Amino acid sequence: MNASLLRRVLAEFLGTALLVLFGAGSVVAALTLGAGELDYAGLGMISLAFGLIVALVIYALGTTSGAHINPAVTIGLAVVRRFKWADVGPYILAQALGAVLGALLIVAFVGDRATDFGIGLTAVADGVNWGQALVAEALGTFLLVFTIMAVAVDKRAPAGWAGFLIGLSVLTAILLLGPFTGGSINPARTFGPYLVNTFFGGATPWADLWIYLVAPVVGGAVAAFCYEYVARPSEAEAAPITTPAAAGTPAAEGAPTEAPQADAGIPEQARREAPTQPRTKT
Repeated sequence: MNASLLRRVLAEFLGTALLVLFGAGSVVAALTLGAGELDYAGLGMISLAFGLIVALVIYALGTTSGAHINPAVTIGLAVVRRFKWADVGPYILAQALGAVLGALLIVAFVGDRATDFGIGLTAVADGVNWGQALVAEALGTFLLVFTIMAVAVDKRAPAGWAGFLIGLSVLTAILLLGPFTGGSINPARTFGPYLVNTFFGGATPWADLWIYLVAPVVGGAVAAFCYEYVARPSEAEAAPITTPAAAGTPAAEGAPTEAPQADAGIPEQARREAPTQPRTKT
């Protein structure tokens, strides 16, 4: 990410607004069609909507800000020194404000009746105690951040798959957790609809908010630590690239000690994937 902090913060603001608009908005749509009832098929469509919008935002804004669009992701990356602590505050503020904008946009096209469905907010289901809810949200966020570490942070990951696979992790988490906690796994995603729903007079379970703030942060941090310890991507980054000269192969004879200047500044992975251009003699 070479963009300025302002551009990165704006990307996080826009990305989180889109996440809430199309993610939480799909909850309102499903409840509207189901006359206030939500079956597992409806939850499946909600999960798909969340997974797709996460993937699209990552492909659109990932190169600008990293497309965290989730305070738990930002903090999780920071605790393993994959993100600067100095930028954590601006990122989280942008994500929270973006979530509020996304919820406001739901009201903009649904109207005040959006509060009949809580503007797609998440709440702990009846019969689920706070301990179970904490575990559920922490596990869902663990899956999300573990996937991010594997396909977006680790430089050994194949290029081009990050958005798709991270979106699938969100879809999977919601399919499992939706009936119990709504499958937020994102403090901003919960905060935005809570605030806007309250502003427009809807019933908001503010007593549940702390669960959606604490559990994702803990689950994300644990996932980042686990991946760093088990997969050890830092060791792979520090390892020198073995060349024929370094390996002592016959190809080393007469080989230049420095790479051609034409490759300067080009990532190794990009050079590997670049198509070979035929050379013609004149």
